[in-house]
Amino acid sequence: MELTPLERTNRRLAGEPVDRAPNQNILMAFAARYIGSTYDRLAQDYRVLVEGNLRACEAFGIDMVSAISDPLREASAFGAPVVFPYDAVPMCPAPPLAEVFDLDRLQPWDPWEAERPRDRLLAIQEYRRRVGGHYPICGWVEGAAAEAADLRGVSQFLEDTALEPERAHALLEVCTQAAIRFAVAQVEAGADFIGIGDAVASLMSPRAYRTFALPYEQRIIRAVHDAGGRVKLHICGNTTRHLADMATSGADIIDLDWMVDLAEGVRTIGGAAAVSGNMNPVAVMRDSTPEEVAAAVRECLAAGDARLIVSAGCEIPADTPHENLLAHHRVLVEAGGAA
Repeated sequence: MELTPLERTNRRLAGEPVDRAPNQNILMAFAARYIGSTYDRLAQDYRVLVEGNLRACEAFGIDMVSAISDPLREASAFGAPVVFPYDAVPMCPAPPLAEVFDLDRLQPWDPWEAERPRDRLLAIQEYRRRVGGHYPICGWVEGAAAEAADLRGVSQFLEDTALEPERAHALLEVCTQAAIRFAVAQVEAGADFIGIGDAVASLMSPRAYRTFALPYEQRIIRAVHDAGGRVKLHICGNTTRHLADMATSGADIIDLDWMVDLAEGVRTIGGAAAVSGNMNPVAVMRDSTPEEVAAAVRECLAAGDARLIVSAGCEIPADTPHENLLAHHRVLVEAGGAA
């Protein structure tokens, strides 16, 4: 049997037989370069984002199209200044709450009215028009902790969690409400999944994660589920000490970055969610030979279970050799339903 990417993903999440394990590599800069465009254009024009993802997913056997581009869509809507260096990641040179903590500085926004959130919604609508029902469509929001760090600055926000917890919670509440509105709007626009990026959480102690990140992730996840969508939780970095807590998030998929031992992650998360991971995107996917990539994919399959999604731990670099992505796909096809 040959399944569509959406069928493959749905069956894998349910622990049912599949033709091969899904591949849900995250594409941003790579998608832009693959179609001869640049990262700054992809981050600002949904048509570039959609075309790059669709063509790369088709070419390399990737089983999810995504509307992710950068972590500053919500920040820009709140009023943060965002600059777009040529062919590079968007940047916020001056977080709006870095110097003065005043929530009134954050402008209210509607996902369909704010420029950059609206661009993401248009991407999802375009995916739905072109490949809805064939590929799983993944929207994206920043987790509340990640968004608070974008608006306050990472160091300032983490300092607030230690010294001014009431201040931190007040900002997290604003960020959570915005994330829920944005996530639900994406589901209504046609997203099957919402990715939640909460990178700053990997810098927190387990106690801080349980206090300042996890409860807000859980609220966003419940809202997405209530809207009819599913969620993948993506925390960049070494989340080994958070695995048991992440398993209580309610996420349907939990991404593990390359620093995490995949077998340990699968054991700890257990049946609470499907695990996705976790080859090193640079040392393995970009800098290794196709044979070494193939060996790494086989190692992931051996460490996984019947729900494992085999992907790099984070975004595929722009200059990743095409042969390496094809090697990833080839091993999954060869392993077939036994994977």
